[in-house]
Amino acid sequence: MTGYATSIGSSDETSITVLGHDLARELMGQVSFGELAFWLVALRRPTPGELRLFEAVLVALAEHGLTPSAIATRLTLTGAPESVQGAMAAGLLGGGSRFLGVTEDTGRFLATTLAGRAAEGVPTTDADWDILALEAVRAQRAVGRYVPGLGHNVHRAGDPRTPVLLRIAAEERLRGPHLRLFEAVGRVHPEVLGQTLPLNGAGACGAVLCDLGFLVETLRGFALLARAAGLLGHIAEEMRRPIGLDVYKNVDRATDYQPPATPAE
Repeated sequence: MTGYATSIGSSDETSITVLGHDLARELMGQVSFGELAFWLVALRRPTPGELRLFEAVLVALAEHGLTPSAIATRLTLTGAPESVQGAMAAGLLGGGSRFLGVTEDTGRFLATTLAGRAAEGVPTTDADWDILALEAVRAQRAVGRYVPGLGHNVHRAGDPRTPVLLRIAAEERLRGPHLRLFEAVGRVHPEVLGQTLPLNGAGACGAVLCDLGFLVETLRGFALLARAAGLLGHIAEEMRRPIGLDVYKNVDRATDYQPPATPAE
């Protein structure tokens, strides 16, 4: 019989092994959850600077108020208070192109742009980064697509998370090509769009994660990992101080039922 290879973890009657280390003796109490999450995906331990920046990303994505995902979690718990797992899943399933998925979409946009000029190498000056960013924004708009990472429905004058992530990346000397390109997009997009939009935090997180070496295909997973903590917070608060039933009643009272139009005969 062929074995099923894994380098993540295993267990036997007396021990649990994770990433080649004894979980109980070598990891518990010695490795933070953020460090372990990085290690599990990258299969290497982060440097102290990488860990600081990575955990800043997780904190940035953990919670953003009564968003659709939080509302879905609370309403699911209202209908099935015995199903914490259902409530968590309901919130996580809403991570898509408008919420949470922006982290992956931005990372993919930046990585694709950089891959397109791999033979030439990355720019070395801000002016050259701006030229590359301008080409990327124009190409995106030419096919009728939004530029991921631009704009925010709440933080219209500037997302407070973005400058903090940029500052930490600079302090830890981890301001890589994806962040450099992301910053350039922020500088040049008004020339194409005719308006100035903020660089949002979710997009900045995507750029950071790419610069940390993670595959684009994993980025949404990090957003969901972080948001799971926020959703669990909403679940706990819903148990202590419920609002789900009131939300349902308010929507029910505001419903304006309109019979379907009768088809023309």
